[in-house]
Amino acid sequence: MTNQDEKSIPEIIGIKRDGSAFSEDDIRVFISKLVAGDVSDAQLGAWLMATCIHGLNVQETAWLTRAMVESGVSLEWPKEWRHLVLDKHSTGGVGDKVSLVLAPSLAAAGLKVPMISGRGLGITGGTLDKLESIPGYRVNLSLEEIRSIVEDVGCCIAGQTKDLCPADKVMYAARDITGTVGCLGLIVSSIISKKVAEGINQLVMDVKWGEGCYQETFEEAEKLADVLVQVSEGVGVKTVAVISHMESPLGRCVGNSVEVEESLDCLRGAGARDLRELVILQGAMLLTSAGKVKNLDMGKEKIAAVLDNGAALEKFKQMVISQGVDEEVAKQLCHPDKNNNRVTVTASNTTSVTASTSGRVTKIGAGAVARLAIALGAGRCHPSDVLDLGAGVELRVEPGDVVEVGQEWAVIHHNRDIPKQLLSDLKRSIEINPNTTCSILPRVSKTSL
Repeated sequence: MTNQDEKSIPEIIGIKRDGSAFSEDDIRVFISKLVAGDVSDAQLGAWLMATCIHGLNVQETAWLTRAMVESGVSLEWPKEWRHLVLDKHSTGGVGDKVSLVLAPSLAAAGLKVPMISGRGLGITGGTLDKLESIPGYRVNLSLEEIRSIVEDVGCCIAGQTKDLCPADKVMYAARDITGTVGCLGLIVSSIISKKVAEGINQLVMDVKWGEGCYQETFEEAEKLADVLVQVSEGVGVKTVAVISHMESPLGRCVGNSVEVEESLDCLRGAGARDLRELVILQGAMLLTSAGKVKNLDMGKEKIAAVLDNGAALEKFKQMVISQGVDEEVAKQLCHPDKNNNRVTVTASNTTSVTASTSGRVTKIGAGAVARLAIALGAGRCHPSDVLDLGAGVELRVEPGDVVEVGQEWAVIHHNRDIPKQLLSDLKRSIEINPNTTCSILPRVSKTSL
C-alpha cells in the first residue's frame, strides 16, 4: 500500500469503533504516526477506547506488539552469546520481588539478563523503586551502558529508555487516564513489546491471580497467560508461563527497602519459602528452555546451588556496583557486619502486631497489607506521588507457619501515623486455623512445562 493509499487516523479509529478487525497496515500506520506526533490526544483516546470496547484478537495483538517494537530501537547482542539472552516478567502483585533474586541467579548460571523494569502504581510494587532504596543505584541507563553491564556482569535491571518502544510509553500514559488499562490486547502488547526490544530469545511469564493483583480468579490468569504465550511466540520469543496466586503477599515483606533486604536473604540461601520456590522454578524453566540443562529438576538444582553457594549474591553485588553503588556500600549491603547495620533506606518507627489466637496460618490478606503499605507511602496512588522508600510491612510468619496467642506476626515500618482503620484491616487479614495439620493454598497453581 502506498502512502497515498494509507487510511487516515479517523478512518482507522472508525474500523474498531464499528467492531471490525484492524489490518497489519492499519496498526503500522497508526503507531508510526503516533510516534511522529501526528495523532492528537483526542484521537489516541478514541482509538484506545474503541480498542478497549471491541478488543484485539491474537493476530492483531501480535501486529501491534511488533509495530511497537519497531517504533524504536532494539538491543543487539554479540553473536557468540546472544542465544543465552533471556528475561522474566510478572503481571505484578504484593511483595513480588522475584526479579531482584532471579536476574543475578540466572547470571550466576551462565545466562544473560537485560531486565527492563518499571515503577509501582497502586497495589503493584515497582522493581525500580525497590532498587532505588539502595544509595547510589542508578536505574536510568543508556542502551550502551545496559549492553556493557550485561556483557561484563551478566545481568542488569534498569528502566525503559526513550529509544525502546517509544509508542508504548505514549500509549501507557494515555491508558492510565482514559480508563483503558484493563484491555487484554493492550496489556499483552505493552508487556511483550518491551521484552522483544531487549533482544531476548527466551521468556518466562509469571501471571498472578487473587486479591493482591489485577486478575482476581485463576481462570482470568489462565486466559491472560495463554494470550501472552501465543503473542510472544508469534513474534519469535520462546515463552513459558507460571500461574501463581496472590491471595497472600509473596514472601514476608511489602515495601521498597524491606523487600530489598528480603531479596538479599534469599540470595544468601535463606528467606521466605515461597519466594525461593518461585525463583528456583522460574530459573529452572528458563535454563531448560535455553537448553542449558536437560530437564526441570536439573535446572532447579542449578539455581538452588547458586543461591546457596554465594554465586548469585556475588552477581547482585557486581550489578549494583556497575549501576552506581559505591563498592563499600555494596559490600555492606551484601555482607553486613556483625552489627547488621543496614545501608538501605529505613523508617524511623516500627509498630508490632500480635496474634489473637493460636493455630496454623492459612492466609494473610494481600489486599489489606498492600493498602496499608500504600497509605504509609510505600506505594503510589498517582504516578507523580513521592514514595517513602523506608515504609512497609514486614511479616514475621507466612502461610504454613504455626503461631501462638500473643506472638508477633507483623512489624510495620513507618514515618507517618498509621491509619486506624487500615491497621484494623491488617489485624483481621490473618487467617489462623486451630487445626495445625490443615492444608494451605500452594503458591504455584500451574506451569506450562
